[in-house]
Amino acid sequence: MNELQPIALESEGATADLVVEGGRVYCSNRREFLERDVAVVGDRIAALPEDAGSVTGPDTTVVSAADRVVLPGLIDAHTHADIQLIFDRAVPELLATGTTAIVTESSGLGLLFGSRGVETFLERTADCPISTYVTLPPQAFVDTFEPATGSPAELEALSSLLERERVVGVGEIDWIHVVGQDAPIERLYERAREKNAAIVGHGAGCRGDSLRAFATVVDNDHEAISAAGIRERAENGIHVVGRCGSIRDDLAALIEAYPALDPGSVSLSTDGVWPGDLLEGVGMAELVRRLIDAGVEPADAIDAATRNTAEQFGLANRGIVAPGAVADLVVVDDLETMAVETVCAEGEVVVADGDPLVEARTDPYPEYVYDTVSVALERERFTAPLEAAPDGTVRAMTADSGLVTTETTVDAGIVDAGDGREPRLGPDPHNDVLTATLLDRDPATDDRGFTGFLTGYGLESGAIATTGTWESPGLVTVAADTDDAVVAADRVASMGGGFAVARDGEVVADLAMPIAATAAELAPETFATEFDLLEDALREGGVDIDRPLLTVQTLTFPGVPAVKLTPSGYANVRGRSVVGLEPDPARPD
Repeated sequence: MNELQPIALESEGATADLVVEGGRVYCSNRREFLERDVAVVGDRIAALPEDAGSVTGPDTTVVSAADRVVLPGLIDAHTHADIQLIFDRAVPELLATGTTAIVTESSGLGLLFGSRGVETFLERTADCPISTYVTLPPQAFVDTFEPATGSPAELEALSSLLERERVVGVGEIDWIHVVGQDAPIERLYERAREKNAAIVGHGAGCRGDSLRAFATVVDNDHEAISAAGIRERAENGIHVVGRCGSIRDDLAALIEAYPALDPGSVSLSTDGVWPGDLLEGVGMAELVRRLIDAGVEPADAIDAATRNTAEQFGLANRGIVAPGAVADLVVVDDLETMAVETVCAEGEVVVADGDPLVEARTDPYPEYVYDTVSVALERERFTAPLEAAPDGTVRAMTADSGLVTTETTVDAGIVDAGDGREPRLGPDPHNDVLTATLLDRDPATDDRGFTGFLTGYGLESGAIATTGTWESPGLVTVAADTDDAVVAADRVASMGGGFAVARDGEVVADLAMPIAATAAELAPETFATEFDLLEDALREGGVDIDRPLLTVQTLTFPGVPAVKLTPSGYANVRGRSVVGLEPDPARPD
């Protein structure tokens, strides 16, 4: 007889470790709300009796759910826990949103350090009150624009991590890397399929024939931003992951598409919640509330944040309230507000009366994850050679909105190189022409770099630098002044990574992100304040676009099919080629 049966049998003397009493319990296997108690032994649900009084002893922790609703712990189907603010520091606030488990990319430690970084992240989260599942970063084995950096030995090391219990698949892959072409990443996918592990898609802009081909590679995708795109994914057998977080809010599209979907093939995700949004309550409970408020059946909305995700990623005994399941539970005031009162993680009460009972972990990471910015910062690296575009007209990026940059042409400025050397191409802020420089900061690779141009950003003076670049371990600057680009980049390098804004030769705002140069070690409140100060400094310099920090971070990101930066030139994403500064003579004005 197992340890749960005495509670289920109400054997004499048997007492539960935890009882949640008096609530309306969402009984997952019936998709109904029933008046039940929940009796827990250790980290497992033992029984759902109508009255757990007979198994409640003097040492039983009792949580009253009277006039409230008891749900499975909420699971974020796709997030990024090792960029921006390192996961350790955000755990209390995440628990308060009802989140008891996440499926996360290893976008910082894993991207820079490969299997070693993933190992560190797994070790760091092993005892976390939020159950943390990891998907492996595939970017080192992509060769669409730059040579693949991953070695055969690293491919084997990364693939072997699929044996680990909390590694549940391969992380998101941009469709341009795998549709219609062979790629070194295929071997990693073969290993994943052998293990029945999930492959996560990043299908922004993917449709028609390309989406049908993409569906032969990936299992789920969170990038549909329209109801039509969501329906098309479902038609092609792709598990739909709805998204609302700091990057995008696509819930309206999901809600519109819901009547055409199998509710069991939909999950919910944040795609990452940055500290300012987290402190304002953005999280999984809010996503469920919005779906219910829009008319989605409560059972469907709850399943999308619980059991559907658990089934998609093979999270055994998660995402349901049933005997034998892991005792992750959320008590909310009601389904209209989804206000979180109590959270239990693996049988332990971690949030009570809406307040976290656990503290953030603050001890340092292993020494190797720090001081990872290896770049030379000579002034000329933040300009371009005149011979690259002798007439001064250069190919450039236009900052449209958020992650999107499209191709255009501009007339670059001419800057003095000093020491009698030939002038170089640089910024001309009076005409909204800025330099955009990407330097490869990975200590394990050659020091390479490219300076392109950006318009539409609006910076009139100064420069911004960051190492918080997406899918590329780089240091990016956007500059109205070359000397300020050097100052900002130098501050970022000296901090071991992060952001800096410089003006008139001085740093006016900065934010240290020393964990793999992509994540900060700060309290969420401190991070949010410093992040806002960075944006304020850019506004003072003339920037007027929405989300200017995100725009800079994603200048390296080919997941949005436009034109982006690589260390060798511009990535013509849809053309799957690298191009230089000289404009295409065939391109219409």
